[in-house]
Amino acid sequence: MKKGKLTKKELLFCHYFAMCANAREAASKSGYASPERAGMKLMARKEIREEISSLSTQNAEKKEIISGLKRLAFGSVADCLRLILADREENFEIENMDFFNISEIKKPKGGGLEIKFFDRLKALEKLSVICESGDESSSMPFYEAIRKSAKALDGKNNE
Repeated sequence: MKKGKLTKKELLFCHYFAMCANAREAASKSGYASPERAGMKLMARKEIREEISSLSTQNAEKKEIISGLKRLAFGSVADCLRLILADREENFEIENMDFFNISEIKKPKGGGLEIKFFDRLKALEKLSVICESGDESSSMPFYEAIRKSAKALDGKNNE
């Protein structure tokens, strides 16, 4: 095996470790005979740690996107209403207010405020797409291969 190249079993270990952060459990789920020893040996390798780091970063970015979409879909508009209904003399700290759901604010010539919010339904649709695709994309390579093989066999049986 060339240095720097990971086998399918090692990649599977990396995926499991990125999810559970436990070397023994990841090695066991990946099919290693003595998981505790295998997990320690694998974690000692630089390329394994780099792959896990990359996978963890991808997972963190996805979680951040999901968190933002949840704020758009379910976030409060109370601070926006407080801003609209506020008297000019009212003293409030705008820095402590949450305007995450606002896409645009206009002050028309006639007075008042025009506030446009992000579309909650679109945020929910995006969340739905991520959750549906997350099940497939988070599948381990081995299991994904089995699933595709089963589909191919099923297609041949129907012919």
